[in-house]
Amino acid sequence: MTATTATTHRMTNEEKKVIFASSLGTVFEWYDFYLYGSLAAVISKQFFSGVNETTGFIFALMAFAAGFAVRPFGAVVFGRLGDMIGRKYTFLITILIMGLSTFVVGLLPNYATIGVAAPIILVCLRLLQGLALGGEYGGAATYVAEHAPHNRRGEYTAWIQTTATLGLFLSLIVILLTRNFTGEDFEVWGWRIPFLVSIALLGVSMWIRLSLSESPAFIKMKAEGTASKAPVTESFGQWKNLKFVIIALFGLTMGQAVVWYTGQFYALFFMTKVLTVDAQTANLLIAASLIIATPFFIVFGKLSDKIGRKPIIMAGCLIAALTYFPIFQALTHYANPALEAAQVSAPIRVVADPATCSFQFDPVGKAKFLSSCDIAKGALVKSGISYANEDAPAGTVASIKVGETVVASFEGAGLDKDAMKAQSAAFATALGGAIKTAGYPAKADPLRINHAMVLLLLVILVVYVTMVYGPIAAMLVEFFPTRIRYTSMSLPYHIGNGWFGGFLPTVAFAMVAWKGDIYYGLWYPVTFALITFVVGMLFVKETKHRDIHTYDH
Repeated sequence: MTATTATTHRMTNEEKKVIFASSLGTVFEWYDFYLYGSLAAVISKQFFSGVNETTGFIFALMAFAAGFAVRPFGAVVFGRLGDMIGRKYTFLITILIMGLSTFVVGLLPNYATIGVAAPIILVCLRLLQGLALGGEYGGAATYVAEHAPHNRRGEYTAWIQTTATLGLFLSLIVILLTRNFTGEDFEVWGWRIPFLVSIALLGVSMWIRLSLSESPAFIKMKAEGTASKAPVTESFGQWKNLKFVIIALFGLTMGQAVVWYTGQFYALFFMTKVLTVDAQTANLLIAASLIIATPFFIVFGKLSDKIGRKPIIMAGCLIAALTYFPIFQALTHYANPALEAAQVSAPIRVVADPATCSFQFDPVGKAKFLSSCDIAKGALVKSGISYANEDAPAGTVASIKVGETVVASFEGAGLDKDAMKAQSAAFATALGGAIKTAGYPAKADPLRINHAMVLLLLVILVVYVTMVYGPIAAMLVEFFPTRIRYTSMSLPYHIGNGWFGGFLPTVAFAMVAWKGDIYYGLWYPVTFALITFVVGMLFVKETKHRDIHTYDH
């Protein structure tokens, strides 16, 4: 295609159909996947009620993360199929597995009904979802890019990039409507409705995707006999290709992933779990920010066709890393000013022998944290309150200083059940009184939330997402030759997004619980975004001018 024809090219009806079908199907897949993340707290009560509340929530987050953990394996399995039998049929299979797994979650009996079998089956369904999603993105991105004009790949594939945000938005809306419809029964049985509704979405997605034709680049490759007979071996067993997979991971997708999950998932988690903003208010604010900022996926996709993919992605990683701490501190200021004021006027310190303080991460619920330090920190973490650590001499019974007030903890080892219950109740009463007197709010006051400023900050976070995520599909497609494209691009994308991004809520929550600083979890995305910026600037080359039909390493 010449520069003239490329410039004047208008999107054909067939190209619109390709983008619409690929994007709409992917919206539904992301809707399915995000339901679990949005309902993690309810899932925790339904399927992990056999452990304490904090451990149950961490376990629920780990089950969520399990779906991300297997995504790279799904990328290899379905990427291989996509490079050997075609793009169209592969992502028909992925959406079928995804949709059915989600539907079954809505039917699954809870822990109270079938015991430990409930969380085991749930995790198995999450693994199936993760495998399917591992093959979905590479197929959709490759399929659209191989239909796109040479100088509009960023714009065309950016429509796919909107699907993750739109899927999250759709899941939030369905959850809000269901909450209003079922009221107090939502956490009993109403939460199942969004999962069951997905069967209708699956039917629509399958019908649309069946009407598509195969990618012209794949058809051309098959006709010429240049298809890879072993795409996995060629992608990862030959250094000339493997080095590009590694560069794509550390120089592009790792940073893109943590920026994405911070802007959408961690922001919601921070508002509800740390700032104690009402769940419905937080969800509405997140949904509004997505509506406002989502068009920027297309803006940055189109811009990447003009100035390049690399400068936009790198700028997004750097700006996000430099501004996350002040943005989240501003969220505290505008969403829960009483909490911010209390932290300044009556800072909390845990005074304890550091040797008695554990890293309270117990996903199987078997460990018992009975030292006075663990009891003190556990109580503060459960209340979502930030604290500092102060070392005390060996053998000292831990205490909590709330401003000038000191609340003594107690040693739980050796106490019988009744004594433990009595001591815990007395400690909770004393600590609750001290915290309340110091001005720490139990919940964010709805009348004191500055909704406009909170929305503005959330929009900024989502705009960062659009900067790093808008151009990434086109760049990954351009990174690899046609015969191994589906396999090669899928693995770094899903390691980045599935592992570095998917584990962000779990790891950040554990970091906050360990350190006591409500902002400490932000070091996770900041660190990885900066690593990607450095690696990307040194080793990633611009790709927007490449002819993806003839490009080879």
